[in-house]
Amino acid sequence: MPTPKKILELTNFSAGACGVWTRVFQESKELTKKGHKVIVFSSKATKGSNQIAPETDNFEGIEIMRFPFKKLGGESFMKWFNKEAMQKALEFQPDIIIAHVYRHPHTLKALDLAKKLRKQNINCKCFLVTHAPFVEDDSTRSFFAKIIVRIYDNSIGPKNLKKFDKIIAITQWELPYLENLNVKKDRVVYIPNGIPKEFFSQKSKEKEQNKILFFGRISPIKDIETLIEAFNLMQRNSIFRQKNIILEIVGPAEQAYLEKLKTLVKQKNLTNKVVFGEPVYDLKQKIKKIDSAKIFVLSSKRDAMPQALIEVMAREKLVISSLTQGGKEIIDNARNGFLFNIQDPQGLTDEIEFATNSKNSKLINKIKHQAKKSVTKFRWDVLVKKLENLF
Repeated sequence: MPTPKKILELTNFSAGACGVWTRVFQESKELTKKGHKVIVFSSKATKGSNQIAPETDNFEGIEIMRFPFKKLGGESFMKWFNKEAMQKALEFQPDIIIAHVYRHPHTLKALDLAKKLRKQNINCKCFLVTHAPFVEDDSTRSFFAKIIVRIYDNSIGPKNLKKFDKIIAITQWELPYLENLNVKKDRVVYIPNGIPKEFFSQKSKEKEQNKILFFGRISPIKDIETLIEAFNLMQRNSIFRQKNIILEIVGPAEQAYLEKLKTLVKQKNLTNKVVFGEPVYDLKQKIKKIDSAKIFVLSSKRDAMPQALIEVMAREKLVISSLTQGGKEIIDNARNGFLFNIQDPQGLTDEIEFATNSKNSKLINKIKHQAKKSVTKFRWDVLVKKLENLF
């Protein structure tokens, strides 16, 4: 059994609906089960809202310390690792630092912290989990932001990437991007985001309903308009209408965007067919919600590695995703799910109508079975062993 370590996790958010925070929390939980002492440092910001999270917290046994922040632009680019955070980190004296998200200021502070600890003869190792930010270099950034990213990647980035003991990539598709930043292949380790084993082991007690489900953060990047437009196209098909399928949209919402979607639903006369649900955080309840649906759709404009997709596939459900980088990496089209072009309602409609056609039921059952089989490698109890080997 590996020697227990003191591990410090650094991330912008430790509250709200955030894919990075989900990774940090589940990773911390699994490492704690293995006997390691884990503390999470983050900002006081809550992802997806203007709420300020408490200074300290203990979330399912994971100790969290949060610090004041100053936004530098965008949703998550901020400064928060201040002098107090540095002092408390030095007092903790971690053996391992895991900094999350390439290009963010706290990752440079992680390197400073490791340097200070080594001067105190503490053999501290410092790792960076990238979280695949390279997928964002299109319409989601302003012109000014694109210039900043380009400058960083051509100067500061390559210089500092060399200082981490290892770079942890969460996807395979980002490896060429890291290579372009002069990161040698032997310095990169692939450890994707994972899901708890309960997604594979929990017995299903929920009856499957005639329902299409979106389960995740309700924000513009998820392009739920395309899903609603596709659902509206289906209503024109009399055969589909007879099936009486509903669309359920569940998750924490950006309020302005949620109101926009509700207005669209009214305009399309879909009020009785489209249901908006509150976010579900409890693991057992989340699995029950997934089990209640026939089809899961992810219509994002951008997704690096969609967590919800893996969770649903583990429950042996049919998944349909837009052709994002993350969607393409997880789904082998027509083998373990289906893919459609980004912002293409008609393409999504075609896939759903094919999946709900009784003539295709034998093939669909085979695809659903293969979906579960293909995501067993994402179990956290498997991935945590890779992390320990890295330490």
